[in-house]
Order: sequence, then structure tokens, then C-alpha cells
Amino acid sequence: MRKLLLIPLLLLIVTSCKEGTKEDITLPGSSGNTNKILAVVKANDWEGKIGDEIRTVFGEHQVGLPQPETLLSVSQIDPSGYKGFIKNSKAILILKKGKDEDISIERNKYADPQIIVHASAKDEEGLINLINSRGKEIIKIFQEEDIKFIQNIFRKQRLDESKFKTIQNLGLSVVIPERYKLVDDTGDFLWLRQHLKSGIARGDGSNNILVYSVPLEEGMDVADNISAMRDAIGEKYIPGSKEGMYMITEAAYTPHTYEVKFNGKQAYETRGKWEVKNDFMAGPFLNYTIVDKENNRLVVFEGFTYAPSVNKRNFIFELEAIAKTLKIK
Repeated sequence: MRKLLLIPLLLLIVTSCKEGTKEDITLPGSSGNTNKILAVVKANDWEGKIGDEIRTVFGEHQVGLPQPETLLSVSQIDPSGYKGFIKNSKAILILKKGKDEDISIERNKYADPQIIVHASAKDEEGLINLINSRGKEIIKIFQEEDIKFIQNIFRKQRLDESKFKTIQNLGLSVVIPERYKLVDDTGDFLWLRQHLKSGIARGDGSNNILVYSVPLEEGMDVADNISAMRDAIGEKYIPGSKEGMYMITEAAYTPHTYEVKFNGKQAYETRGKWEVKNDFMAGPFLNYTIVDKENNRLVVFEGFTYAPSVNKRNFIFELEAIAKTLKIK
């Protein structure tokens, strides 16, 4: 009788241990590069109308780059092959048939960090409609997750911003990885540079960060003045190899400017191309101009890339991740 009473107690202890260890499981690290997703979809759907819609929506080109590059790179695997280490992919889109036309999100299910977006609809037509109507939303979900991923890495490699006069004088905080080296720090203008170590640009290519502010004039149309402000800063601080050469906004390419919210403040995001006046150097830039009405100024964070003959999407994306850590104290 005593042994029989012990059995339920032992079962309870074993069950409790299992439940406790399940929460304490250490997930393996995820695999996959930034801005790349794995689509889990049947091969015949991938080759058909569903795949065509995915390639159309996810294959939209990123504005401001000198060569055509898609917002996201998508690879496909059949559901039958979605097993084992494949499930450890960092960004996964699963398309499946279901009752409701909707999307749902899972995080860190098989690996860490990981995001899985489930897109379901009752039939082929519904899936096509879902991708068409909510594709940009899905893209944003993946991109924001990649931004967080990059920022978490950079926080572990952060430069000591107290060493930079401009950051201190402007009353800012920003997470910049330590591989960026100082070019200029006047107290009003900061320029940091990272030499790139990949592709044909090895040794020559660089990612650059600029931080500065300009006065906010009454009645000023900020969006219409961003290129002129950039050109003035370029002439003053970013010279070319000879006299009369300096960085300007490329005259032949109109930048794309969007009004955005930046940590709760009105701001403008501008993507375009820069060039060196009277020279052949050029590349893409990303500019955030933040309206700081409390201090009657515009705070500017700009990233620009020089990487001839290689793709630049991920370089600019890294600069975007850094920019979005900026805060006005």
C-alpha cells in the first residue's frame, strides 16, 4: 500500500522536472544572413503563381542603390525538406492552407534568434491575395527583426561615445561598433569610417557615419532643403583628392525622401546617391534629418558607402541599424 502511494508522488516529481527543464533548454544559434529569408512552400506552388507573387513583392528594388538590389533575398524549400538543421534558419516564411487568411509570428522556436512568419489562406487565390495585400508588412517584420539582431551585436562592441566632442556637445546617444575609426570630430561635426573587408572593395571600400546639426529656421521646408544641407556639409568637411572636389548629392539622381517618426520625433529619411564633384567617386547614402523643435535645430545622422563593383544593400542596412539607435538626451 505504501509503494502504491509513492507512485503518484514520483510521477508528479518527474512531470515537474520535465516542465522545468523545457523552459531552461538552450536553443542552438540560428543560421542565415541579414535580409535573407527561407520560404517553406511546395515546389509546384513556388514555380507557379504563388512563387511569382512572392518574387514580385519581395523582389522590389531598394531605392537609392546604384545597382538593382532587392529588399530581401528569398530561397525556397519544400515542406518535405523542412526538418533538421534547416529549421534553425534565422528568418522563415511558411505558406500553408488554412481556414483563415492571416499571418502569425513565432519567435525563437527552434533557434535563437529566429522569427517564423506563418501565412495561411484557404486556397491558392487566397495566398496570392495575402502576399499581395500584406507583403510589405511581412517584409517590414523581417527587416525590423534584422535591425534588432544587428543592434544587439553592436551593443556588445560599442565605442565609448564620451570620447567624441560632437556627440557630447549635441547631447546625443548612439550605438556605434568599435570597428569604426575617427576621421574628424570638430565638436559640431563627427565623421567615423569603417574599412570594408569583403568583395572586390577589399582595401578600398568603406562605410562612413556623419553626425551634425543645423539651425531650424522658421517656416523652413526641411524636406526640400536636405540636398542643399548635404552639399554644404560636403563642401565644408568632406574634400576630394584635389582642390574643388568635395562630396555632393548626385545631380543626375533625385533622392527619395519620406517623412517618418524617429524615436517619437518628426524626421525625414532620405535615400540617394552621393558623388565627388569633378571626380568619379560615388555611392549610396542614407540620411535621417530629425526635427528637434525643443532645441530649434535639425539633428542629422548620415551613413554613406563607397564600395565599387560590389552589392551595397547590406552595407546601407548596417548603417540604418546604427542610425536607429540614435537618441536625443
